[in-house]
Amino acid sequence: MQTEWHGKWALVTGASAGIGVALATRLAQGGTHLVLTARRRDRLEHLATKLKNEHGIQCETVVADLAEPNAPHEIYAYTKEKGLQIDLLVNNAGFGQYGELTQVDPQRLLDMVQVNCSAVVHLARLFLPGMIARKQGDVLILASTAAFQAVPYISTYAATKAFDLLFAEGLAEEMKPYGIRVCALCPGSTESEFHVVAGQEKFTGDHHQETAEKVARVGLEALAAGKSYVISGFGNYLGAQSQRLVPRRLVTRIAANMFRPDGKH
Repeated sequence: MQTEWHGKWALVTGASAGIGVALATRLAQGGTHLVLTARRRDRLEHLATKLKNEHGIQCETVVADLAEPNAPHEIYAYTKEKGLQIDLLVNNAGFGQYGELTQVDPQRLLDMVQVNCSAVVHLARLFLPGMIARKQGDVLILASTAAFQAVPYISTYAATKAFDLLFAEGLAEEMKPYGIRVCALCPGSTESEFHVVAGQEKFTGDHHQETAEKVARVGLEALAAGKSYVISGFGNYLGAQSQRLVPRRLVTRIAANMFRPDGKH
């Protein structure tokens, strides 16, 4: 149970599935009040009702699509209108898309950059000034083990997660004088809808996947401990760190061989 934010308000983006649901649930178990946001109203409202009934917390929902540039401001405006003081910002929303760059819909790629990068920056910029004024607050940003190397055929996704990791690490140092903690959570393959949405189910094996609940616990514990990033899973940690010992081009070539579509040589 994560009691670090007991009685405080947390905002969780991408809260309708996977790691987002697990993060919201773990926070609710520790008595954290929640603002949940995602695109799917029915899922958000179902989760909000469940968490309120089971854990006695307050829970608000905001339907928003972070692919829309103005969505972060709309979410922020909602919290201001309700008079909610957000002490934990969880930038969890994100998606990937498998395929050769020239075969993927251009808007899909641009939306990915918007959700995975631009919205993360925008939300941080909106909520951090209030945290600085109060000299308290925390930010958790979902990165990925894909952040540690180029990954052909999910090139844009891996690049967005590298952005998230470096953004979080830099922000952690900027915010330290104000008593604000920032951490990037880097999971590997996780049991969620992510791979289905990204169109890469065939590259996932159940024996390699961690549960969303485990990933959520690791991320929140690392944030509470003041870490600027954390890799969930010892095997994932070894994989990410060992790449530093191998030429980058070789790492990329190995990844390309793993992810290359059928019929491509």
